[in-house]
Amino acid sequence: MRVFLFLELFLQKLLPKKWRKSLARVRLSIYWFLSWCGKPYFYYRQSAYKKVIARLSNNEKFEVLFFVFQDSIWKYETLYRFMEAHPRFNPLVVVIPFTNYGFESMFDEMEKTYQSFKTKGYNVVKSYNSETKKYISVKTAFNPDIVFFSTPHRLTPPDFQVGNFLDCLTAYVPYGIMSVNMEEEQYNQLFHNLVWRCYYETPIHSQIAKKFSRIKAMNVVVTGYPLADVYLDNNYQPKDVWKNPNTGVKRIIWAPHHTLEANASLYSYSTFLFYAELFPQLLDQYQGKIQMAFKPHPILKLKLYNHPDWGKERTDAYFRHWETAANCQLEEGEYNDLFLTSDALIHDSISFISEYCYTGKPSLFTVRDNKVSSMFNSFGKQAFQMSYMAYNEIDIKKFIENVVINEQDSMKNTRRQFVDEFLRPPFEKTVAENIVDDLLQALLNK
Repeated sequence: MRVFLFLELFLQKLLPKKWRKSLARVRLSIYWFLSWCGKPYFYYRQSAYKKVIARLSNNEKFEVLFFVFQDSIWKYETLYRFMEAHPRFNPLVVVIPFTNYGFESMFDEMEKTYQSFKTKGYNVVKSYNSETKKYISVKTAFNPDIVFFSTPHRLTPPDFQVGNFLDCLTAYVPYGIMSVNMEEEQYNQLFHNLVWRCYYETPIHSQIAKKFSRIKAMNVVVTGYPLADVYLDNNYQPKDVWKNPNTGVKRIIWAPHHTLEANASLYSYSTFLFYAELFPQLLDQYQGKIQMAFKPHPILKLKLYNHPDWGKERTDAYFRHWETAANCQLEEGEYNDLFLTSDALIHDSISFISEYCYTGKPSLFTVRDNKVSSMFNSFGKQAFQMSYMAYNEIDIKKFIENVVINEQDSMKNTRRQFVDEFLRPPFEKTVAENIVDDLLQALLNK
């Protein structure tokens, strides 16, 4: 394995001087190059974590960073709180830049996310200094021992990617329950093979990783999906976030996906363009019987800004209508309390087909075309059957009238069985407990 360390040092000297200005970029380029060498390099990187563990094992307290760029994809609530109360951990949330849609969008999203976490009482910092107009050096400022990532995708500068933190213990919990048939993107990116731990949702997801990851899931531990700690906690009292407090008026969430058009890497699930004008009309049609929360995918607005038939003006006006009109509301942040206090979900979101099952409430999947069912992985094919299906406006209205208003929910017991069989965390513990147990077992040999 020492040959790979030699190659790293050799390539650093070989690269042009202008590339050396950013060590993070240099290292990431090296890792990309070495990843072409195949499995041996990834196994070497996993083996190298043993030295990191040996170095950290004598620490009295572990510095833990949680990277996040949008509060809507934050899935570490219970783990952060559990660590906050634990004597061996010092957790900190770092809001990192989301750079795919330009600087202005990045800055606005960072500020919104920072304020959201600050309001909730998190220990949180921004990774961008607006006075110096530079990113802070996270490693220098906070000297982390463990870094948790929120996404495997390269949506942020190299300074905040896994290649810059291989001298730490790095970990990842999926930002959604992975159900789509995209194994390379979800289990076999450079990230998945370099990160020290992937904490996955179910044994099915672990088996998929074993089949597709280049290191055969040697870094995977099944702990359950973190939101289960909230949804399955009988003592948790959700905040009523609905504009209309009248519980006699049924509460429906509409959650459209961002895939407006199909592309080479991701099938288009979104039905937003088909039903955008329908849902405001449904509020008028069922006035006094339903209210709706518009819960779009966090990227949908940015894609609508660039859509030829929408643009910024129309998109902003549409979102503003949901925010201000009677019996409807706009929800763009985290959604635990929204889910738990709702009566039903209408959506085309891949993660929500299983995630909403935790609530015990019915959901309707708006089907774009007949190819949808073939796009799920082995877990997703089972989860997909937990939803009612809508192929047109008539199906949507039938769901609202029969299942939601008249409460004729024939699939309730089936969803409960699905949760018990697949979605409950293992070992009769919470997901946060499972993750912390694994960390301490590795670090303290307990």
